[in-house]
Amino acid sequence: MKEIILASTSPRRKELLENLGVKFKVIGSNIEENINNKLSSPEIVKGLAYQKAKAVSNKITGNHLVIAADTIVEYNKILGKPKDIKEARFMLKLLSGQAHKVITGFAIIDSLTKKEFVDYECTKVYFNNLSNDEIERYILTGEPMDKAGAYGIQGKGALFVSKIEGDYFNVVGLPVSKLGVVLHNNFNVNLL
Repeated sequence: MKEIILASTSPRRKELLENLGVKFKVIGSNIEENINNKLSSPEIVKGLAYQKAKAVSNKITGNHLVIAADTIVEYNKILGKPKDIKEARFMLKLLSGQAHKVITGFAIIDSLTKKEFVDYECTKVYFNNLSNDEIERYILTGEPMDKAGAYGIQGKGALFVSKIEGDYFNVVGLPVSKLGVVLHNNFNVNLL
């Protein structure tokens, strides 16, 4: 059995794989996440996920499957992780009362055979209208600061979401259903 390497230090991605009972190691990629705004959102996240997977795959030897992912929020423009409180406030006000897309790219590299697979998933998220007071209280929790779009659907940010269309886990940061299908169909690995 191939050892699975998660090329991400995201606690949310780690938790999603743990909840599936997957045995894996975490090796951070430490790549510079530069966003090229001339590319489409799917191209951006697929490219970043691939760079992360490739960086880790190049560091290791043996029989491994390296899995990496990258998530962005898109509403008229790309919203990554906020740089500061001011940017978090701006993002939350922008998303208030609106629908936006959460797009996660993922890449898998077999370190032995060099087989590669890159894809993405998109989920539409609808936000309630947020008051300035709600936004300020949420920012005080610190939760928005390390998440694309300045919110976490798996935490207190769930209070802002009226509905979603698509994969909930994609919004958390890893489309586990699609990942499971790809691992089975392309790498003969079953997560069950």
